[in-house]
Amino acid sequence: MKIEDVRNVTVAGGGTQGSQIASQIAYKGFNVTVWVRSEESIARAMPRFEMVRGQYLDALEKMRGGNPDAYCRGLSDTPDLSDAQIDELKAQAEQRLDAIRFVVDYDIAFGDADVVVECINENPAEKTAFYSELAGHLPERTVLLTDSSTLLPSMFADVTGRPDRYMSFHFANQIWRNNITELMRQDKTSDETFELAKEFAKAIGMIGLPLNKEQPGYILNTLLIPWLKAAVGLVADGVADVETVDRTWVLATGADPMQGPFRKLDRIGLPLAWKIMSMDPAAANPDSTIAKSVALLKSYIDAGKTGVAAGEGFYKY
Repeated sequence: MKIEDVRNVTVAGGGTQGSQIASQIAYKGFNVTVWVRSEESIARAMPRFEMVRGQYLDALEKMRGGNPDAYCRGLSDTPDLSDAQIDELKAQAEQRLDAIRFVVDYDIAFGDADVVVECINENPAEKTAFYSELAGHLPERTVLLTDSSTLLPSMFADVTGRPDRYMSFHFANQIWRNNITELMRQDKTSDETFELAKEFAKAIGMIGLPLNKEQPGYILNTLLIPWLKAAVGLVADGVADVETVDRTWVLATGADPMQGPFRKLDRIGLPLAWKIMSMDPAAANPDSTIAKSVALLKSYIDAGKTGVAAGEGFYKY
C-alpha cells in the first residue's frame, strides 16, 4: 500500500494521546474514526477532544502575525501566514475535527481502515487481548501502528496476526507543536510497512525519527522517564516540594517556566506516569523511593487530580 492509498484511519483509544493523535490526523485531511470500549468511554472522551480542538484554534490564533515563538510545526509548513491563511486553517480545523466519529463496534471502526493507530492502556495483558480481538476485524491491507510509550512491538507482533504490517509509531505530547514520531520496527516488520509509516508521519505533519533497533522507551522516554522519576522521587522522599523542584529546574537550565518536570507530568497525565512507574520492579518494596513515588501519584489520581485534562494535577488549570 502507498501513502496515496491511505484515506481511512482509526485511532484505538480516546485518552490524552489518542485525542491528540486523532485530532492531528483529522486536521491533515484524513477520515478519522476513534474506537473506544463503551458508550460511557465516548462520554468521557468528548471533553478531551473538545479541549484539544480549543488548543488547536488557540495555537493558530497565536500564530497570527508570524510570531516565531508561537509557531506550531504540526499546524503549518511555515510560520509566515497571512491573516486570511490563519482564518482558513482555523476553519479547516473546526470542520475536520468536528468530523471525527466515535465508534464502539469493532467492524464499523476497523472494517475499512487503511491504517490503525493503537493507543490503549499501557498494559501488556490489555494490549494482547485487544490485538487478539482486532485481528478478526481488519482488512488484509491494514497497517497497524502502536503508540506504546514503553512496550516493545516484538512483544505483540505475532498476536496481531500481521507481524509484517505492525510496528511502533510513538508521539510526543502536544503533537501539533512537538511534532515528532519515533519509528521503531520489530524483526518481522516489512520494509514496505516501515516506508509507509515514514510517509504517513510526514503526511500528518510529523517529523519521523527512525530507530535502528528496538529500545524500551524509544529515544524520547529513555531520556524523559528518568528525569520525571527523579523529580517525583525528590518530593516523595520529602527532599523538596513540587514548586521548588520545578523552580530549580527552570532557573538552573533556562527552561520555559511551563517546562518543569511537574508541569510536564500534568500535560502527560498522571495515570500514564503512574502506570509506567508502577511497572518498575523496585515498586514492590514499600520502602523504596519508586514505591513512595507511585503512592504519591496515586493519591493525586484518587483525588481526581489527573492533570491538565481534568483541570488540576500538581497545578490547577
